[in-house]
Amino acid sequence: MGKSWKNPHKEAAAQKKGKIFTKMAREITVAAKLGGSDPEGNARLKMAIAAARAVSCPKDTIEKAIKRGSGEGSDDAIIEELMYEGLGPAGVGILVECQTDNRNRTISELRTIFKKNGGSLGENGSVAWNFDRISLVAGIKQSVKDPEEEAIEAGANDVEKTEDGEYVFFGEPTDLDIIRTGLSDRGWDIQMAELSYKPKNFIAITDSDQEALDKLVEALDDFDDTHRIHSNAE
Repeated sequence: MGKSWKNPHKEAAAQKKGKIFTKMAREITVAAKLGGSDPEGNARLKMAIAAARAVSCPKDTIEKAIKRGSGEGSDDAIIEELMYEGLGPAGVGILVECQTDNRNRTISELRTIFKKNGGSLGENGSVAWNFDRISLVAGIKQSVKDPEEEAIEAGANDVEKTEDGEYVFFGEPTDLDIIRTGLSDRGWDIQMAELSYKPKNFIAITDSDQEALDKLVEALDDFDDTHRIHSNAE
């Protein structure tokens, strides 16, 4: 009998989906650990579960992640939330939020990824000073007459419209749930609600630098421990 043929594209897609599920499960675990296992009383967990379901993450994977975070699971590995700072092409500042059960592995892999893609991993404080910690809530609504008024009424400081018609609201880090709840009460369909980072100053880069930056960000995103990536590229 001859060797069975394997579709490399299908295998790559499966591996990619597996990485996404792993990241979703880690976010659910961390959310459950920090805010409890009841989604109705834990906004972060509720959003994490919704995001996982949106990409067809298996129900069993979601339930195991919740149990792991609440201490009910058999896996006693401790998942930490850590942030690393680095520089990319043209001196672009990059923040990488990670969720990991092995910080030594994480920092070693990040250092390699930055080095292979024209960047360098920095020390604590080397990049973070150029970013503000903020609440970020994204949502959609059928009819929006005055987005600035919507922002004010919900307790947000600013609002921007994305190319796909979604609105992103920014506010103080302590007001995340206030903004999320306020928008929801005003008829918004919330797509995302999380603490994030917003650059104080942006760096304009060339097309070639943008291409190099895209490769670095893609490599960082492919790393299992990476949760979110922020940069100040314009």
